[in-house]
Amino acid sequence: MDTSLVNSQSVELLSQITEQKLTQKDLTPPVIFLANLVTVLLGVIFVDGTVAESEKQRLLTTLYRFSIPESDVRKLTHLMIKGVKENQVYKQINNLLTLAAPLSESEKLLLISFGYEMSATDGEIDSREKKYLEIVAKHLGIQPQHLAVLEAGFTHQDNVEPIALNEVHFLLNPTRFQELDIIFVKAASDVLAVIPAKSEIKVTKQHSNISYGELAKFQENRKKLETCCDQIYQIVKDCNERSFLPYSLMEDIEKVSKKIKLQRFRLAVVGEFSKGKSTLLNALLGEEIQPVREIPCSGAVTVLKYGTQKRIICRYQNGTEEEISFEEYQIKATISENAAIDCLSDELADSQIDEIVFEHPDLELCSSGVEIVDSPGLNEHPDRTKITQKLLKDTDAVIFLTNASCSLTQVERDLLHDLKNQLNLNYGRENEPVNNLFVVGNFIDLVRSDKGREQVRQRIERFVNGQNPIVAGENRVHLISAQATLEAILQGDENEYLKSFQNFTQSIDKFLTFDSGKLKIKHFITQINRVVQKSLDGFYQFEDILKGKIQISEAEKQKILENIGEASGRDVKIKNLAEIQQKEVIKQATDSWTKWCEELKENITQQSKHWDSLHSPVFSQDKLIKDYITKFTLTISQELDIWGNKQLKDVILLNKIKDLDAEIAYELNAIQSEFQSIDMHIQTNLSQQLKLSINGINDDFTGFGGIGGGLGIGALAAGLMVFTGLGFIAIVVASLAAAIAGSFGFGMLDFDGLKDKIKGKVIEIGFQKFNESMDKNKLPVQLDEIVGSVFNSRVESASRVIAEAIALYENLLEQQEKAHNETLEQREAEKMWIYQKREELEQVQNGLEIILSKCTIV
Repeated sequence: MDTSLVNSQSVELLSQITEQKLTQKDLTPPVIFLANLVTVLLGVIFVDGTVAESEKQRLLTTLYRFSIPESDVRKLTHLMIKGVKENQVYKQINNLLTLAAPLSESEKLLLISFGYEMSATDGEIDSREKKYLEIVAKHLGIQPQHLAVLEAGFTHQDNVEPIALNEVHFLLNPTRFQELDIIFVKAASDVLAVIPAKSEIKVTKQHSNISYGELAKFQENRKKLETCCDQIYQIVKDCNERSFLPYSLMEDIEKVSKKIKLQRFRLAVVGEFSKGKSTLLNALLGEEIQPVREIPCSGAVTVLKYGTQKRIICRYQNGTEEEISFEEYQIKATISENAAIDCLSDELADSQIDEIVFEHPDLELCSSGVEIVDSPGLNEHPDRTKITQKLLKDTDAVIFLTNASCSLTQVERDLLHDLKNQLNLNYGRENEPVNNLFVVGNFIDLVRSDKGREQVRQRIERFVNGQNPIVAGENRVHLISAQATLEAILQGDENEYLKSFQNFTQSIDKFLTFDSGKLKIKHFITQINRVVQKSLDGFYQFEDILKGKIQISEAEKQKILENIGEASGRDVKIKNLAEIQQKEVIKQATDSWTKWCEELKENITQQSKHWDSLHSPVFSQDKLIKDYITKFTLTISQELDIWGNKQLKDVILLNKIKDLDAEIAYELNAIQSEFQSIDMHIQTNLSQQLKLSINGINDDFTGFGGIGGGLGIGALAAGLMVFTGLGFIAIVVASLAAAIAGSFGFGMLDFDGLKDKIKGKVIEIGFQKFNESMDKNKLPVQLDEIVGSVFNSRVESASRVIAEAIALYENLLEQQEKAHNETLEQREAEKMWIYQKREELEQVQNGLEIILSKCTIV
């Protein structure tokens, strides 16, 4: 609908009809459509000179489907019926054309569809009513062959022209009506259910395949790294059995190997409901797996991944799981139709499902090492928004889906900024454009002209690459038709939509491989090389012992044993300090949270003065309420982010982590100094080996004394969302719908006053439910879990280094003991054996260099 075509003449006409003083902002898309619908339906009723009781009842039934009882829209509908009837607007074609000017081709066809539905109430269409509809349709520019399809549908005939039938299905595609309201989406679905179905095209070709060549190459390199790890493990194991190398090296390489084996790219598809996320996933997979519907569909997070056999696992929030059938999956993965249409938040809030995992052996993208996450619609329910934000923490790339025919609404723009912030948060950055976010305009087939498609592309690119850019990198914006692509894949056809989709998948393929994958390969190789270098250092050390270059006296042996005891004590000191500091953080955070809660209502009340909405408090009160609930949710979430990042992280947590990092650095430096002392006395290289272990920590943290990724801020933010109980917002939505809708009267003249009353009610009920949802007794426990994860990761890393230091001490003593008990001949044999193993390790190193060079070539 082109609301720019709503002019002063339209406003004056509707003001006359309703006998209300309206303004241009009151003529929202639903109001305009309803005015046209009332006019056409009354024209059908009165054209034959008689009005049957069944027609009156049918009129109200049709119109009432677009409003709820006691709502302002319902009241406005009654005013329209009265005004159109008294002024006989249905006879005045110029007035009808004024009202219908903003309607799109699809909206005009849907309008006439209801006229045919009204006329066919008794099973047949009166000739006078049919003539009236044909005259109106001609002035509206509707094709006669399309009217024939509608007539056939409502009179239960099957003989229709296939081309016209397909065109009607195209024009009444429910996705074309999302701008109006979800009830219009449902109305279009109902009309399509009445007319004959499109004839299925028989598949005569094999499926077209979307290939992921670069990902396949990446998997080859990953498997080569697995082989390298297996080779190193066997070498280290053999050496450990002969007391050449410490047991900790076996643990190190096992850990790296496990990470490599479990390595998967995680690809999340997010966006508002009904943007085609499920259809996009089906196109990516080349198979109809996800349930598809024009109303909100994904009621749970679904993870699609490779498995040796088809199976579906449903995991619940209480930690249990069960294997379910495909039929059960279709139900569990879908919101009920009533909940989706009526926005019944209770059903959404009551879901006990954590996620549904779909394993499949034949999906090429999944078998290429990609797990695909079908996230709930970001705007459907606050609890599911929280889940989506949590999912982003481990995501390699995100596809944000919008409808190309009405792309990047203000809500979507806000969501994109939130995605950018969340992805930056995961990497310890601030306000930087992100390179792992793809913005995709779906339903490009609904934009018919090349000029229109170029305008859509420019609109998206101007926003995401503007003054405050959202994305970085090339080929991050794509225009596709997921449905047309899926049909081409299943039917083995080649068309423009399949080609566009292939360009999109190639961009994903290259990004995962060369941007994300290259970093993963480099990281894995660095970790493997660290184990190799530790092993080689151990070999050199033992060779020097065998050659007599390193000799340990009894006094030095005793000193080493004392150092082992001291290292264990240092580990205990670190753990004790972390425990004390964690308790202090919990107390300070609890006090800070209490103060934050006390000031929160006043802060939000002040910010609410800047809340705005395009919807009228009279004609679109339900949408206005929804806008304000969204603003309330966004504002309280932003306040939570400020508290979590500025107060909890930057003030309370930062200071304590600095103290802990300083203690860890002090204790590790003490061990390092002891190693250096031993190195000087007996010519070992223990300090160099320990340095490699400390460098391993820096792979996971930004270094002791740093605060970036080492704090695990992504996990912290996700935890805050959980502990604050933002699920209360689902209850707020339901409560507001009951408490507010239709409760402010029909205050036509005081728009601002009515808006302020609604804002006040949103804040009042919002805080009431917020306070009811908070369990203050659980607050310290939940904070302890969140903050504890930050401290524990620090302590565990330090403990691991200290354990490796102890293992180096013990291995040195074992090597000395072994050399002392061997004959000269045995020592020579040991030297040859070490030389052989060293060569094997060096060959592995060479192989790693080759893998690295190949995977970094674009």
